[in-house]
Amino acid sequence: MHIQKYDYDYSRRHFMEKVAKGTGSAGVLSALWPLMAHTGDSFRAYPEELTDIEAYTKGKVKIGDVIDADNIELVQDLIDPMLFQEVTQDGRSFFILPTQTETEVHFPPFYLDATLKNWGQAQFGPDGNVYTKDGKPWIGGHPFPDPQDGYETIANITLSWGRHDQDIFAIPTVSLDPQGEIQYKYDFVWAQQQCTGLVHPSAGGNPYIPGKEHMTRYQSVWFTSPNDVKGTAFMNEWYYDQAKYPELFGYLPAFKRVRRFPTNQRFEPLVAGINLFLSDAWAAGDPMLTWGNWKIIHRGPYLGAMHHNWVPQNDNWKHPVCGGPKGQSYLYVGRSLIPEVLVLEGEPTGYPRAPLSKRRIYLDARNIEYPQAISFDRRGEIWKSFEPGFGQCKTDPSLAAGWSSGPNPSGSGIEAEVLASDGRPDWMWNWVISNDIQSKRITYFHQAHHCKGGWNSEYDKMDSEEFLSQYMTTSAMRRLGT
Repeated sequence: MHIQKYDYDYSRRHFMEKVAKGTGSAGVLSALWPLMAHTGDSFRAYPEELTDIEAYTKGKVKIGDVIDADNIELVQDLIDPMLFQEVTQDGRSFFILPTQTETEVHFPPFYLDATLKNWGQAQFGPDGNVYTKDGKPWIGGHPFPDPQDGYETIANITLSWGRHDQDIFAIPTVSLDPQGEIQYKYDFVWAQQQCTGLVHPSAGGNPYIPGKEHMTRYQSVWFTSPNDVKGTAFMNEWYYDQAKYPELFGYLPAFKRVRRFPTNQRFEPLVAGINLFLSDAWAAGDPMLTWGNWKIIHRGPYLGAMHHNWVPQNDNWKHPVCGGPKGQSYLYVGRSLIPEVLVLEGEPTGYPRAPLSKRRIYLDARNIEYPQAISFDRRGEIWKSFEPGFGQCKTDPSLAAGWSSGPNPSGSGIEAEVLASDGRPDWMWNWVISNDIQSKRITYFHQAHHCKGGWNSEYDKMDSEEFLSQYMTTSAMRRLGT
């Protein structure tokens, strides 16, 4: 008879004690982040039951199994209430992937380098912002890779969204009506440039864009299709002071002018029918000090889409679909057992007219990235989810069949790897499902190789100041809208 010292109940009690104390490092058998930094792996931080779905479920669920309404109860304690409702009431399904424990698969390589190099140099200033020990803006990577409370946790996901210095994402988008019919199809480009916390070697070791040390980032989005919204664009200018509201500008082609938008525009759809709000971005779409009461309310295992979600074998990196009244409401994706998530809650204290009362963010303790974010309306009822998938840009042929929707017919010659400038595999977000459960409207989109208008997804490809000039000014918005 094999007696397990560290069973499910041991881990559960361990997590509950940490939540009750309100502080503590991630990990069960040892502190997670020191182990990851030292060995490059998280496996020994957790008992087997938290790294192997078959061990956790006592053989009832295995790698490759499809989870649907007939067997969702086997993993009900590993998922959030939104996913449970989507599976049980709307026909959604997903499949099980193996857990990845190597540290490097959870990060863009240069961001991981900076996190390890700069660990221990961050602190909160009297104004609540993050600074180095000598009082300068943050210098790159996670400021708090081993977060001890809610404020350290939210700082990790707010100060750098894409975890590259510079991103440009080509994004085909589908929005469905309550009957499961496709109501809108859009293509848009999302671009962002970090001003502080630069990590790429092209920055020459300087963590700031000269003259932009008072800014966190610039971010723009512009629509390229269909014709009735083509050229519509928005631009965010984020100050480094997280108590300041970003400057928000918009360009509307019909009026051929740029206008300043009010702060509360962050909680509204960018265009008709779409469930994407600026506030949703990266589960941290607003400066962290314009929200408040950040606290970790739960720790425990979770099924999330944190790796193996990049599908270059499919046309334009698109996932198959499933569920809903017409069988096309959700992306069909894989999820793996995350040994520990930190469930973080915060309230929009700086937005008295915000239509939501709080946001609950599930964060993988290994990389402090979110597999799910749920917003609640003013009555405290679940309103909408913002659920992403992530992955290293490197495929595993043994797992590719789970997503395949046929060979890639685009003829683009896409390789099965996207590499950073030093040859290491890169990492990125892959897809998002945004479900407004109250209106029963769903929007899903994915990061594609390309979108209409001739735009391709790229990372860290241009000089920072040139990138800002090309895409992050009001004159650039007018140019992109023509």
